[in-house]
Amino acid sequence: MNPKRTAKYYYIKFTRLQGDPQSLAFGTAIGTFLGVIPITPFHTIAVVSATFITRTSTIAGFLATLIVCNPLTYIPQYYFSILIGNILTPYNFTWERMKAVLNILLAKPGFMESMKILGGIGYEAVIVLLVGGSVLAIPFTIASYGLSLRLFIKIKEQRRKKHIL
Repeated sequence: MNPKRTAKYYYIKFTRLQGDPQSLAFGTAIGTFLGVIPITPFHTIAVVSATFITRTSTIAGFLATLIVCNPLTYIPQYYFSILIGNILTPYNFTWERMKAVLNILLAKPGFMESMKILGGIGYEAVIVLLVGGSVLAIPFTIASYGLSLRLFIKIKEQRRKKHIL
């Protein structure tokens, strides 16, 4: 797939979103945060729940999650989540264990099989990944909110000018 074409596709999707710029930007930030955290089988449920609770744009959240969490970014996200999580928690989860789990998950087993695999890695691994992923997600979340807010305000101004002329 052509990276320029994919980037343009998602840019067009974002620019066509309707709504309040703050709501769209906050939905984007939520999607970015949840997309960086290694909770792959639960992204959809988490985005819907978080955007519903905060009354922000679910579609913007989904788009951001798709951009941030994809087959090209899985490995770096999990790797850095493990590194950061091992530093911040008393546990030591190895990359080799995670690599074995990722290889199975990337083969796209069913949901129940994915749950069995994830349940087998242990609570220490889950804590390491969630803590590391949350810390890793913070700068991306802040950046995505700021950039998307500027984008959505600019789009709203352009639409307003179009309707005046």
